[in-house]
Amino acid sequence: MRKACVVFPSYWARRKEEGWLPGDAVYDHPIPLDEEGTLLRALKSLEILESRDFEVVVLAIPTSEDIADAVEEKVKEIIREARREVAAPIHVFGSSHLRKIHAWLESAGGVGLRDLVRLRGYSHVRNLCILVPHILGSETAVLIDDDEVFEDPRFMDKALEVIGGTLNDEPVYAVAGYYLQPDGQYRVKKAFEPWMRHWDQVDRMNEAFDTFIGRPPRYKVTPFVFGGNMVIHRDLFTKVPFDPLVPRGEDIDYLINARMFGFKFFLDNTLAIKHLPPPKTHPAWRRLREDVFRFLFEREKIRRQRPLPGMMPVRPEDYDPYPGAFLKDDLESKVEGASRVLAEFYREKGDADGAEESLRTVALMREVLRDERNPFDDLLKLQARWERLMDLAAHLDAREVFADIP
Repeated sequence: MRKACVVFPSYWARRKEEGWLPGDAVYDHPIPLDEEGTLLRALKSLEILESRDFEVVVLAIPTSEDIADAVEEKVKEIIREARREVAAPIHVFGSSHLRKIHAWLESAGGVGLRDLVRLRGYSHVRNLCILVPHILGSETAVLIDDDEVFEDPRFMDKALEVIGGTLNDEPVYAVAGYYLQPDGQYRVKKAFEPWMRHWDQVDRMNEAFDTFIGRPPRYKVTPFVFGGNMVIHRDLFTKVPFDPLVPRGEDIDYLINARMFGFKFFLDNTLAIKHLPPPKTHPAWRRLREDVFRFLFEREKIRRQRPLPGMMPVRPEDYDPYPGAFLKDDLESKVEGASRVLAEFYREKGDADGAEESLRTVALMREVLRDERNPFDDLLKLQARWERLMDLAAHLDAREVFADIP
């Protein structure tokens, strides 16, 4: 088997005329089945890479189970076209492969672990991004999104340059790259709106990017990571999973989890990939609310830590300036201030529903604050189950899952 596996999650929705139906999974920009999307562009860009010592897997992710087989066939069609131009082996992983793993787990005594292997939800999808390379026998998983393109011929050489080795006598089991925006720069550009005075996310992100991407040295222990440009070694991904309880922002949550278990992410400020996402259609109040939930969850996970053998304590300050600025005691005041100003913005536009939803975010935040669940203890339970799953999966013959592997 090859040393590395590049994994592309690819999200697909019902045909455009059907739209979203109640019960469908919600993702940022799933592609309607009757459109082409960005996957073929991403796969074709692999051809620029000088190194070819890797396999490629595309995860065919449906927004609903009733379109899962159609999504898998759609992705297979795109892969067949890409294979005409790309030399690397490309496999699809969809609902049929998921059923094979579930059946194998049942036969191998892991029936109670099947809920960890799902094609629904960002964290479950990311867990497949590290489980599938493990099944394929890969030492390293390289996580790339299908709305990106490779522009650096040496991307894979850089991605694998230090993984599994050491930097300043520290072991390296996780490397973070970064995104280039459509204009070729790494900074996020977003028009300022008054509510952002309270919710200064873009400013803090750009401050972090300037510090860790824009300045030497090449490698630094990083407080942030991009889900579509992560390099994870087997010694880490067989031990630490993505947490399905985080509603989104699973990439930075994974960085926090990894650090708790003693693994640091090193950002490589030469490891860039072009990010060309379709426009987001969600309203500002929804994007704010989703960020509020993730930061509340991560802050509580950090607060609930307790000393345990083999684990490292982490602090919000370890993640300054971003996301650390949103993991501290003033998070509630940030949410309340931003929500009030955003509600006023919607009122001025005559959008009563938007104003109501903005203020409802504050009420929902207060409900979450009353929740007595312990995200840290939940992580410990998840991690123990994940290690068992990965131990079992090490004995699964990849040929039982992928029919195109000789």
